[in-house]
Amino acid sequence: MRDERLFPLFQPVDSLPGIGPKLRPVFERLIDGETVWDLLLHLPERWLDRRVKASFDMLEAGEVATVKGEVHSYKAPFSDRAPHRIQLFDGSGFLTLTFFRADPRWLQGQFPNGKERIVSGPISEFNGERQMSHPDYILDPAKGELPPAVEPIYRLTAGLTNKRVHSAMVAAMDLVPDDLPEWLDENLIAERGWPTFKSALATLHMPEKYDLDLLELARQRLAYDEALARETVFAFARQARSQKTAPALVSESDALNELAKALPYKMTDAQRKAIKEILADVARNQPMRRMLQGDVGAGKTLVAIMAAVKAVSAGFQAAFMAPTEVLARQQYETIASLLSPLGYEVAALTGRDKGAGREGVLMGLADGSIQIVVGTQALFQEAVHFQKLGLIVVDEQHRFGVADRMRLVSKAHAPHRLVMSATPIPRTLAQAVHGDLDVSVLDEKPAGRQPIETRAIPDTRIEDVVEAIGRAIARDERIFWVCPRVDADEDDSSAVHRAASLSDWLSVPVGLVHGRLRSDQKDEALDSFRRGDTKILVATTVIEVGVDVPDATIMVIERAEGFGLAQLHQLRGRVGRGSRKSYCLLLYRPPLGETAKARLETLRNTEDGFVIAEADFRLRGPGDLLGVRQSGAVDYRILDLAKDADLITIARKDARFAIERDPGLTSARGRALSLLRELLSPLVRQGE
Repeated sequence: MRDERLFPLFQPVDSLPGIGPKLRPVFERLIDGETVWDLLLHLPERWLDRRVKASFDMLEAGEVATVKGEVHSYKAPFSDRAPHRIQLFDGSGFLTLTFFRADPRWLQGQFPNGKERIVSGPISEFNGERQMSHPDYILDPAKGELPPAVEPIYRLTAGLTNKRVHSAMVAAMDLVPDDLPEWLDENLIAERGWPTFKSALATLHMPEKYDLDLLELARQRLAYDEALARETVFAFARQARSQKTAPALVSESDALNELAKALPYKMTDAQRKAIKEILADVARNQPMRRMLQGDVGAGKTLVAIMAAVKAVSAGFQAAFMAPTEVLARQQYETIASLLSPLGYEVAALTGRDKGAGREGVLMGLADGSIQIVVGTQALFQEAVHFQKLGLIVVDEQHRFGVADRMRLVSKAHAPHRLVMSATPIPRTLAQAVHGDLDVSVLDEKPAGRQPIETRAIPDTRIEDVVEAIGRAIARDERIFWVCPRVDADEDDSSAVHRAASLSDWLSVPVGLVHGRLRSDQKDEALDSFRRGDTKILVATTVIEVGVDVPDATIMVIERAEGFGLAQLHQLRGRVGRGSRKSYCLLLYRPPLGETAKARLETLRNTEDGFVIAEADFRLRGPGDLLGVRQSGAVDYRILDLAKDADLITIARKDARFAIERDPGLTSARGRALSLLRELLSPLVRQGE
């Protein structure tokens, strides 16, 4: 039950004065919510200093300024396109006010000659004179009128003005209770100089003076509140898991050593460390929740296979879930090629499996004869039953919703879970995304991996690139060519157009893969490319993750300037998987902007996915870093991941300590933390 003190904040937004039936949907669209509290979480983007400047001499073009002067003259426009001009004088010089298509009578009423006026708005310069066009405020100092000393500026949507949004905020602030208890540690508040919760909200929405330091302290206070709310949810999730009983995957079998001996290569130290961490987790009677994070080609699948073999040797089954049929089939082939010769029963189950084949897999899972299964969402259909599921491996977790992941988890009682991500994430962001998981990092590449030479080439040299590809085909090499879109009129960089033009230029069969094809069509195009029936595969970013073709040596990415760094890095990782020298050619359309230039330069200089992720984080911010908006990943309303990483670290320690000391949250601070969770904790991941 929600604390009754919070009831006013969770009223619909149209309970506020001035918001009627017509404005309600407009406000809801703006705040991405329905309540007064959602409105208050729509914080200002910036604040304008509206204090009156001492003289016109202090004005600079480009700033928003407030000044006071005497009306000196009015000049009517000489044509319909020209503005009305009013000159103000303050003793130090003149300021020209310009108004386009204004009513002359209204203007003369607003600016009678010889009277003082206060005006506020953006300053510009035209023909050497200072100007202000259509001031935001026109006030009469003789009546005691003044603009606000500081004005919050909000992100808006069609149908709303800043003034209307701010009026709603002022009304909403009246509904914030005065008697909310303090949920933060008093020593942290003193150390940071933070205001109370309500004072912080009031400082941001209704600032009394222009003080950027105070505004930042208020923002930090609320950002920490949000971090603490989320970390409290994570701490509870950990506590709940610690009370569940999971099967301890323990055996005396020598299965892992047998698999290691059968490998055609040596594992990296990072792989061995991750395996050790996972084996320690699954040996306990509490369900493992671990993230295996690794760069392109770091060997995540092998680590997961080792975990699956451990589960099987302990008498349990393991399930691998991949986001697409292409990846599931490829993962199945990798796992089966390693484990089938050693006597393990491995099967695949995807949406395309029908009839007797599907029934055979379902029977094998139910009676336990199939020990490891690889599949898509087909794995959590009602007809699928496991005899003894002990381990779930989820590849590219962010591509599945929480409900999807929970449906697979429900196939067993408290199974161990390993989630894998091929997207390197800066540690600051990883804390936010995976705060409820333990993390193992693979930061080494297996021996024998070839470095990939990366070149940035203007698309005016596309004929040179095609000639180079022709020579590679003559050497029996294979080429990926990635395009930014499937098809578009008059766009020669679309996949459909490029496949046709390459086939024409080189007189060879060209494969084509994109998101509009059926699954069987995608599979056939990829299989044909793997077999070498087609030497060139033109694709969109559907081949970004997981597609493994060791004979592919060249990756061409067309219109590379339009892709994010992390995505470019993932695409580049499709080559360099065999013994031959490999290349990544970034075709760009000049001229390049500064951000695009920095992006391509970073990719040319390093193959380290974590270095690239940090650079992408700086260039694009967290919202775009992962390619898609992940459930519960970057949905902070206040906290800025780029500069508040230290707050997440502190909040995590604080939350864990608070829950350990007061598991039921029955103390005074515990009850206050419960209030905070109601206000700011996300709904995602709870109960996972």
